[in-house]
Amino acid sequence: MSSKKEGAAIVGAAACAACCAGPILGFLGAIGLGTFTGVLLFGVAGLLIAAVGAAIVMSRRRRRAITCMTAPEIGAVEMPIIRTR
Repeated sequence: MSSKKEGAAIVGAAACAACCAGPILGFLGAIGLGTFTGVLLFGVAGLLIAAVGAAIVMSRRRRRAITCMTAPEIGAVEMPIIRTR
């Protein structure tokens, strides 16, 4: 190859990189921003759903614990018999 063709190839590649770099970086930035927004929205939504579920479960457990308690009863206890040899 002649030096003119090599120089033209290098200039062409540099021009392509300079022209296309902005849109490519913009596209990658939009993908990143969309990913961040999706993670943030779904993360907050998941956290809210988990908090509501935990509140429901805890209230049911407390309610069951209160209703399952029996009234205290007084019972007679006999003294144990201790036998010695």
